[in-house]
Amino acid sequence: MVELVDTRDLKSLGQEWPCGFESRSRHFVFPSMRHLLLSLVTLTLLAACGVDSGHFKISGRFLNMNQGEFYVYSPEGGVDGIDTIHVVGGRFTYERPCDRAVTLMLVFPNFSQQPIFAQPGKSVDIKTDATNMKEMEVSGTKANELMTKFRLQTAHVAPPDVVKKAEQFINDNLSSPVSLYLLRTFFIQTDKPDYEKAEKLAAKMLKEQPKNGALIIVRKQLQQLRNGVAGAPAPRFSGPGLKGGEVSDADLGGDLAVLSTWSSWNYVSQDIQRQLKRKLRTSNGRLRLVSICIDADKKACERIVERDTLSWPCIFDGKLFDSPAMQQTGLTDVPDNILYRNRKVVARGLNAKQLTEKIDELLHE
Repeated sequence: MVELVDTRDLKSLGQEWPCGFESRSRHFVFPSMRHLLLSLVTLTLLAACGVDSGHFKISGRFLNMNQGEFYVYSPEGGVDGIDTIHVVGGRFTYERPCDRAVTLMLVFPNFSQQPIFAQPGKSVDIKTDATNMKEMEVSGTKANELMTKFRLQTAHVAPPDVVKKAEQFINDNLSSPVSLYLLRTFFIQTDKPDYEKAEKLAAKMLKEQPKNGALIIVRKQLQQLRNGVAGAPAPRFSGPGLKGGEVSDADLGGDLAVLSTWSSWNYVSQDIQRQLKRKLRTSNGRLRLVSICIDADKKACERIVERDTLSWPCIFDGKLFDSPAMQQTGLTDVPDNILYRNRKVVARGLNAKQLTEKIDELLHE
């Protein structure tokens, strides 16, 4: 018996040669015994194609999305910029270097985001319906399975009850990276932050993981955030300017001002900068803008500034979320912002629509 095998046919079936194995010939003719041996070798190679200790891998499949793409970035700097993940035949695979535990954010075409908790040498599998990302299931590591459980439990729960469930989850899982994500999402980076409760929860978490650097930073930021509630005076801050010199709270002026964060790997933050630019042009000189670029790569920051012609003072020190200016002002995320009037806090952590509407309101008073 003789069979004709074309590598293009293998690809059409969603199969690839394992571990970078590649043939130089398009067609092969095998006797049945050689075909059997090749199959056994292929299976062995596939079994050996695990993730090495310096990488993390995401594989998955979408219902109701045959072709498309989505994006991945890391709010902690675990990914340089934004990577694109392509969906072909409803399936995708993404692998990247990973030398420490880090949170990755998947950004889908409808702009919803979901976290993935990466660990060196681990892999996860995603299964979801493209029309209902809230019920995305991620298996492969304890942290991602815990997040899946929380996601499914709260997919159809009213927002106030979701916050209660997040608090309960944190108390039940004080050492999990999922708890830090939920702490930020539901108690800090929200329209109605609860800094007092967040600080109490962070203190409990620190008892279980006293050497967690990210958690230590969050605890310090929470102490600063108490100074950023409505009516509080603008805190003093300073940092090296992207174009040289020093940028400080003096650049806020004495009328209406916005201090905001952005990065080259977060499209939402870049869009907010562009919207602020439009408000600046129509404010008749009343609005002042100051920003902090959360990037490790200065050239990436400079490219965005040049592309979008962002002319206002921008702090860049290459320290990402460890930037002293971030800690001095209590800013914790990208995007994030504080709106000032007469050097007093009016609001903070607004989304793009809320921010522009509030600026319009204050400009027309």
